[in-house]
Amino acid sequence: MIVDIARYSDADLAEFKEIIVNKINKAQIDLELIKSAYMNDLNNGTDDTSPTFKAFEEGSETMSKEANSQLAIRQEKFIRDLKNALFRVENKTYGVCKVTGQLISKERLRVVPHATMSIEAKNSRG
Repeated sequence: MIVDIARYSDADLAEFKEIIVNKINKAQIDLELIKSAYMNDLNNGTDDTSPTFKAFEEGSETMSKEANSQLAIRQEKFIRDLKNALFRVENKTYGVCKVTGQLISKERLRVVPHATMSIEAKNSRG
């Protein structure tokens, strides 16, 4: 007995691939902006200001560096998730819920193209 495995058509996969590639490109540009902002934070020109203001700026700079670092880490994970989704498109397993084995809705995949679970499966896991 042959079991028919749920999967999207090649045309659907081509549409999703285009969405994912566009999101990867945008995410990589955003990551470069974050890294650029981080580098600019390292030299924000407070060398000639009063000691009190400089101390305040250094505290703010530390917070900014941490925030930028967290943003960069999140962006890198997002890019990695998108690249994994692209791999699933290539091997034709894209859009299949890892919990139920059913197809994830096209609407969800268009909004969250790196999704690996249907809304129902995600909500049931809490």
